[in-house]
This record gives sequence, structure tokens and C-alpha cells, in this order.
Amino acid sequence: MEINYNKEITIGGTTVKPGQNKLVNISIDRLPTGTLIDIPVYVFNAKKPGPVVLVQAGLHGDEVNGVEVVRRMLAEKQLQVTKGAVIAVPILNIFGFIHFSRDVPDGKDVNRSFPGTKSGSMASRIAFHYTREILPHIDFGIDLHTGGGQRHNFPQIRYTQEDKKSMELARLFNAPLCFPSSLIKGSFRKTAFNLNKPIIVYEAGESMRFDDFSISEGIQGVLNILKHFGMIKMEFKTKPPSSLHLEDRKWLRAPTAGMFVPKVKNGGTVKNGELMGLVSDTFAKRTKKIKAPYDGVVICINHQAVVNQGDALFHIGKKIEQTD
Repeated sequence: MEINYNKEITIGGTTVKPGQNKLVNISIDRLPTGTLIDIPVYVFNAKKPGPVVLVQAGLHGDEVNGVEVVRRMLAEKQLQVTKGAVIAVPILNIFGFIHFSRDVPDGKDVNRSFPGTKSGSMASRIAFHYTREILPHIDFGIDLHTGGGQRHNFPQIRYTQEDKKSMELARLFNAPLCFPSSLIKGSFRKTAFNLNKPIIVYEAGESMRFDDFSISEGIQGVLNILKHFGMIKMEFKTKPPSSLHLEDRKWLRAPTAGMFVPKVKNGGTVKNGELMGLVSDTFAKRTKKIKAPYDGVVICINHQAVVNQGDALFHIGKKIEQTD
């Protein structure tokens, strides 16, 4: 992925020249009180030419681990690159964040509203302004997410099967788990793909709860990519490529309603037929066992103690291979 240029970056009417770092804002809408809501965007634009990298979080307002990844990197000045540029967005969905919600107040998902319209719903307008202001500038992006609804994702990178550049970026990020993920209509990643902008998605932890391992793996992954492209000079320990590449995945769902008791660790391996968890009624009259359908690794565990029949409890992957 050879990129050899640098440029001025104009976002929200503010221009950031090479050699400048600025906090700019994308104006979106007002609260019913009249308070103006902006999306804060940090731009670190080095003098030397290089790629323009987007590091964004908070596309879903309750996914706080990604927000904390960006916050810590800002606090530690780890995004002040010496080559190329970083566009860092700590919270994309401001409305969802202040309401502790995945979506905007009208219930729509911003990540199903891209590329958006200027006069559409709140989610559509957020997507429209963000697409117009951010995507034209970037060469590729890292989209930081968190599992939702008490589902804890073991740190994982998802890339677009049809996009070899995103596969390369996923390898460089070097998260514990790595696998291709289908493009979803209305998603930020699909809109970026249509514009030939590779995006990888980091999923780790669960909504509204910090997980230090997920946060540290996210920070390390971003640094790995910046270091590869010569954008930072800082020295840090790196691990050799070690991501487990999953070629197939499956959700295991609750066979009945009841109390859910997992029996395996997130990120651990399981054998075909191994007991993974139990769902029991509160009087211990009936218990259903959940067993592994094949040899694999646990990608996600639902931490909801009381479940309904059909609820997703485990996400597992198989055909595990070491990436090159």
C-alpha cells in the first residue's frame, strides 16, 4: 500500500496545514433546548508526506472501550505523527453517547444510515455530514467498536473479504482474533468500500463497561499500523504476527429460557462436544446443556444472567490458522 503525498485537510470549515495539529468540529444538529451538538475531530497533520489515517470510535454511543482507546492515545500524545496525518474521532455518535444508547434518540442506528441524506432523519444527517467531511480525506481507517447488550467480544479485527488492502491492515493490527466480515447495507464500512477506502473494524469488550485488556490491545493495534507506515518514531514492544485467523463462525443460542451459566472462557479454545454452558430454570428442575458443535475458539460470550429462548449466548469460530 504505497502512498506518497501530503496535503491540507479541511474539516468543518477549518483548514489544518501540514505541520499543524488542531481540534475542529463538524456541526450536526441542536438538542431540543437549542444547544448545538458538534462532532469533535482531532487532526494531526505532519509536514512529511504519508497516509491519512482515520481512527474513530463511538459510532454506537454505548460502545465505550473504543472511546477510551482514542482518549488514552490523545492523553499520551500517541497520535502526533511525524509523517502523514491522523484524523481522530473519539465519539462519532454524540447523541447516543450522552443518552447511554447505541442509537440516536429516534431509535435509528447511525451505522445503518450511511451515506445519509442532508434532509433525512437525525441518523441519516449525521451520516451525511460525516461522509462528506471525513471520507474524502482519508486513505484508510480503523473503526473501533464494542460488543453490545452485555455481549463481550474477545478482541478481534474484522476486514472485508473483497478488499485485499483491508486484509493487509488487519494483519498489521495483529489483534488476538482476525476474520472476514460481510459488508452491511447502510454501514460506514460499506460506504467507505464503495469509495475505495479500506476500513478495518476492531471489536472488543462489551457496551458501557471498560475492559483494560480490550483497550490495551486496541491501542497496540493502532500503534502497530502507524509504526508500519513510518508515521511514529516511538519505541514499543511488539509481538510477532500471532492473530488466529477464523474462516467460519457460528452463534449458539439459548435452547430455552432461564438462568445462563457459561462454563468456558472468552477467547479460549473448545473441542467438539465440550460443555460450554448451561441454561436452567430458577428451581433447578430443568437444565439444558450447550455443547460445542466443532473444534474452535470462543469469540464472544453473553454476560446476561437471565436469558430467553433464542438469545445469542456464544459466538465461536473454526478452521483456525496462523496468519502469515
